[in-house]
Amino acid sequence: MIRNKTIVLTGASSGIGLEVLRLFMKDPGNTILAVSRRAEERLAGFPDNVIPFNMDVSSAEGVDAIFKKADEVFEGKKIDIFYANAGFPYYEEFNYTDWDRVKAMFDTNTLSPIYTYSKYIKHLDGRPGVLAMTISAIGQMAMPGYAIYSASKFGLQGFQEAIRLEKPKNLQLTCLYPIATDTNFFNVANPVPFEKPFPVQKPEVVARKMVEGIEQGKPFVSPSPLFAFAKVLMGVCPPVRTVYWALETAKLERFKNKLREMNK
Repeated sequence: MIRNKTIVLTGASSGIGLEVLRLFMKDPGNTILAVSRRAEERLAGFPDNVIPFNMDVSSAEGVDAIFKKADEVFEGKKIDIFYANAGFPYYEEFNYTDWDRVKAMFDTNTLSPIYTYSKYIKHLDGRPGVLAMTISAIGQMAMPGYAIYSASKFGLQGFQEAIRLEKPKNLQLTCLYPIATDTNFFNVANPVPFEKPFPVQKPEVVARKMVEGIEQGKPFVSPSPLFAFAKVLMGVCPPVRTVYWALETAKLERFKNKLREMNK
């Protein structure tokens, strides 16, 4: 169990972030700045060591405000763990021209964690600290229907891969690669119901694996043994990936057919 730490957690009021928060707050010695756009509403009644903070992380100003608030609530102490977990998906056919819609996803999923890294390094000033990030299995293998989301996570994957070669030794970088997780993720991705990708994992399992990974100093956390096995299998036998993609593409085609029926 992680004990007596000052922690910033973004995306804290739903999904994986909420389950991670439940684990962090078990130790009353931890103080957690729990950040999301509706944290103060959704986390009302949580224990005193959880400090909800409403903030959108999709801009430099939002991230700056989080660090300023952390300095206030932690009374000038360093942030022991900063978990950049906030993110959101689209599930759709990418057949449109909309700069702002694409940019919104990259601002939250990619640019915000990158900017957070640079802010956190300066904040630590040589002191030990942990930066955790939720990337996604989709940041290692793209999926039909998730073109923009995949691209945003591939960008973050490339950043973590490069930054490990130059980051200071005082920083522990732990990255999470969940498969599809049974959360509100899919309702956010599209208001029209669609078939979830296979397989689907429980958020409690993902959160437990991630907290254990942070505590144990792991660089990477892949909560699904099946995904780890599948990556190896697809590497030595690429037709397996082709078949998997075909199955998932068929789901997208059924979704597109549903939309066409709804729009008649």
